[in-house]
Amino acid sequence: MKVLAFEDSVNIESLLISSGINVENFQINQYWESSDFLKRIEEFNPDILLLDHYMPPTKGLRLLQELINSNVKRPEVIVAMSSASMANQAMLSAGADYGIEKFRLGELKIWAQS
Repeated sequence: MKVLAFEDSVNIESLLISSGINVENFQINQYWESSDFLKRIEEFNPDILLLDHYMPPTKGLRLLQELINSNVKRPEVIVAMSSASMANQAMLSAGADYGIEKFRLGELKIWAQS
């Protein structure tokens, strides 16, 4: 399973491992900033896209909106994973499948599907 994360402060692979998730069957790619996000999404073609909200230069909500309005293939699962619940709610309203505080990311059932 291919996982792409746009997260500027927390190592997502380490976070998942520390949450008890076996990442052996995951190909995880993380960007610590959001420049060229559509190109990066298109090239990696993730199954799961993880979006932080407060991430320079493009916030997660805007990234999500531009992705949805582009010709880039939508990942099967999009997760809003901001520390701010209002930001997650905004991304859910814009088309994210899940919204969760990033340190609870390992609680999502999507990891059991691999």
